[in-house]
Amino acid sequence: MIKELDFSGKTVLVAGGSSGIGNGMAQAFRQRGAQVHVWGTRASAADYAGDEGCDLEGLGYSQVDVSDAAAIAAAPVPFEKLDVLIHSQGAVLYRRQEFEAEGWNKVMAVNLDSILHISNLCREALAAAKGTIIAVSSIGAFKATFGNPAYAASKAGAVNLVRALAIAWAGDGIRVNGIAPSLVDTKMTKVTMDNDERRERALAKIPLGRFGSVEEMAGVALFLASPLSGYICGQTLVVDGGLTLT
Repeated sequence: MIKELDFSGKTVLVAGGSSGIGNGMAQAFRQRGAQVHVWGTRASAADYAGDEGCDLEGLGYSQVDVSDAAAIAAAPVPFEKLDVLIHSQGAVLYRRQEFEAEGWNKVMAVNLDSILHISNLCREALAAAKGTIIAVSSIGAFKATFGNPAYAASKAGAVNLVRALAIAWAGDGIRVNGIAPSLVDTKMTKVTMDNDERRERALAKIPLGRFGSVEEMAGVALFLASPLSGYICGQTLVVDGGLTLT
């Protein structure tokens, strides 16, 4: 193992770490020696048993409703010193629900507001460890998304929030960066992945000719949390197989 990617003795909290990209990131850090805790929406880790893309083996778990600022404020930070905080919580609503106030507010609360609230909750522990924050955004931050205005606006907001937190907290030794993936086969993207026509249409736009994997997104997170990226601050790395080049 490359020594810079050895996280033995490090602590990691992954909001939205019960499934999908966040779960892949949580397990990648655990496999490299870190003590990892995840937040999810269900009452216990056992409630995810058998779900595709949900591997909670070896991970600590708490149920936290990240759409609720009060619930975040009441959540215990699992470590006195926190080396890595990953924001992988996400919501998207279809059938034009995001054009309505209720849908808009829900998506914005999960995808944008919670990044600030959770980061504030963990700031002291992150400063104690000179830690790193990684926010999982989307290429939807940089291009229009048909039918999902709240998703697009929240992801664009997350990109600039990364910049704002980075400049505000760099003096505390906290590095803040982000990742903007394109389509990855997870629970959130089933509406495309399970529709042959939509899947092929999306795939045709990617220069590398394939979708990204959860493991590849986890690899970028490992890099951003490691000394290899020690001088990267306030950036959101686009990880999309070249999609935004077209």
